[in-house]
Amino acid sequence: MENGCFTALITPFTADERLDTEGLDRLIEFQVKNGITGILAAGTTGESPTLKWEEHHKAVTEIAKKTGDSCMCIAGAGSNNTSEAMEAAAHAVQENVDAVLLVDPYYNGPSSLEIRKEYYEPIAEKFGGTEIIPYIIPGRTGAQLLPEDLAALTERFGNINSVKEATGNPENMKHTRKLCGNDFTIFSGDDGLIFDIMTDSAIKAGGGISVMSNIIPAPLTRMIRHLNNGEEQRAAEIHDAVKPLLSLVTVTTEEETRFGPAKCRARNPLPLKTLMRILGMPSGGCRQPVGRMTKAGLDTVVSAARSVQENNPEIFAPIADFFGVDIEERLNNPVYLEGLYYS
Repeated sequence: MENGCFTALITPFTADERLDTEGLDRLIEFQVKNGITGILAAGTTGESPTLKWEEHHKAVTEIAKKTGDSCMCIAGAGSNNTSEAMEAAAHAVQENVDAVLLVDPYYNGPSSLEIRKEYYEPIAEKFGGTEIIPYIIPGRTGAQLLPEDLAALTERFGNINSVKEATGNPENMKHTRKLCGNDFTIFSGDDGLIFDIMTDSAIKAGGGISVMSNIIPAPLTRMIRHLNNGEEQRAAEIHDAVKPLLSLVTVTTEEETRFGPAKCRARNPLPLKTLMRILGMPSGGCRQPVGRMTKAGLDTVVSAARSVQENNPEIFAPIADFFGVDIEERLNNPVYLEGLYYS
């Protein structure tokens, strides 16, 4: 896979929770206009767990068609059922995507050996002409393809040459680099770690498959390009400007209940979609069982966005230009916060 910044695109919904195809087209156009390397269709950020397969395929088809020659298209096709993943990959290949992303099978807990032999191997073999990207995120799946089995896959299959790494564990990434070699591409699956693992000489990541690039595709694409060109200082300036946003992929707050304090963790894509709604971008809410943020969580999101707007207004300028919104007004008028948090 080509080094760069890939957006794990949200799936926008209408008020009655149907797929917002018009909004999807606008988001794709925004990404392409802002120079993104590629777009991931129907990943976790796109709420794949709650998409019906018909909707999933429609999103892949639409994004593959709209990206065309403008940027790359990756299709999410992972499942905890190899047969389902095989069918999703077949549809994606039919749509001429550039690559297929397969998340490790979740919940049913196969071993790393089983993940390799009963999941990645049959799919990689069947679709030998399409790049297959394993997606390692044990915090969500409860299972993990280990570096040793990943290396075995890269050795056997010419179409497995990269990984989306979201273990949050630099030692795992270093081991992956050691076993898979210098020609293998590690993509960060954690926005907050992109800069660090691209500048770590023992990891040498080539880019990221990003959540926050839904909102700031141009700055993150430039940051990653600078890092791949060895221009670390220029990349660091962008990183400093966008850093408050990168911490919003997961927002954890402590909430008071009549039974005592309790932690509440709002996970991707909830904080992202909440901010997109505030900024006036096509989004809609999340599908149940994901719901809304707490007031404290929402305050965290708004505070981070206001900080970026105050110190680096150029970061949100492309949103204002493309969607025709007033960023200052959107971030400071309480009317745009209504209905976004639990009262």
